[in-house]
Amino acid sequence: MTASDLSDLQRRILGLKEEKGALLLAHNYQVPEIQEIADYVGDSLELCMKAMQVEDAELIVFCGVDFMAETASVLNPDKKVVIPTLSARCPMAAMLPVSVLREAKEAHPEAAVVLYVNTLAEAKAEADVVCTSANAGRIIGRLDAETVLFGPDRNLALHAARLNPGKTIIPVPADGFCYVHRSFGDGAEALELKRRHPNAELLAHPECDPEYQLKADHIFSTGQMYRHCSKSDSKAFIITTEVGMVDRLRREMSGKTFLPARGDAICEDMKRITLENTYQALEREAPVVRVPEDIAERARAPIERMLKMSR
Repeated sequence: MTASDLSDLQRRILGLKEEKGALLLAHNYQVPEIQEIADYVGDSLELCMKAMQVEDAELIVFCGVDFMAETASVLNPDKKVVIPTLSARCPMAAMLPVSVLREAKEAHPEAAVVLYVNTLAEAKAEADVVCTSANAGRIIGRLDAETVLFGPDRNLALHAARLNPGKTIIPVPADGFCYVHRSFGDGAEALELKRRHPNAELLAHPECDPEYQLKADHIFSTGQMYRHCSKSDSKAFIITTEVGMVDRLRREMSGKTFLPARGDAICEDMKRITLENTYQALEREAPVVRVPEDIAERARAPIERMLKMSR
C-alpha cells in the first residue's frame, strides 16, 4: 500500500508517530485500516516481544485489548504503554479474577498453575508459567507436575489435555471461553463451506469447541495460521477465528483464497479501537496502562519461564 492509498487520518497518525518516535502495535483482530499503518501486526505475545526488541521507542500504542497492553507494560517497564480506549476489555480474561484462581490453588495445592497469556496481570502473578495457544500442550508436557490448573479457556485446556494424556488438567474457571470462537459451534457452517470448496484447508483455533477442532485439518494459533498459509502449497483456506485475521491474510498473501468460517465472527471489544481514538491516544499519550510494580514483577517471572521453556 502506498501513501496515496491511505486516508488523511492514517497519514496524520503516521506523521505523529514518527514525530514522537512511537511504536504502533496492532493485533491480528484489528480493523484493516489500523493494521495497514501498524509497525507490527501479530498475536499478543509476538507484539510484546517486538516491543522489547525496539530499544529506541519509549512510547508504545497498543491496538489490542486490556490484557495485551498489560503484558506489554509488564515486559517493557521502562516504556510508556497506552491503549486507544479503556473499553477494549477481553471478556475471557475477566472470567479469571485472581480470587477465583486463589480458591482453585487452595483446593489443589499439589497442582502446577499454567495460565493462558489471555489473562490479566493479577492472575499471571499467581502462575507458575504462562503459555500461548501455540505452545500450551508443549509447556504442560514439560512440567513435572501430574495435575495442572489451567485457565481461563476451557477449550484450550481440553486441547492441551489431548496432547498430554498422562496429566490431569483442571480448567479454571470450569467454563471459561471466548465468545467469538464459541460461536463456531460444532463447525456445521464451516464443513458446508468445505464441501463447496473441497480443496480448501480447514484451519481451526484451539479456542473453538473440541468437536469442531477434531473435524479441522489443522488446529493453529493465529500466528501458526499465518505461517502455515504462507508456506503451504494449498491455494485456499477456511479460517476459523476472528475475521480480522482473514483481512490480514488477504492483504498480505495475494494469489491465495481465504474464506472466513463465519463472516460475523467479530470481536466487538477489539473493534472498539478505531483510527480516531488511536490518533487521540498517540496525541495525548493516554490512557496509560501501568501495572503496579509488585504485580508486574511477579507476572514477569512466569512469562520469562515460558520463554525459556520454549527454546
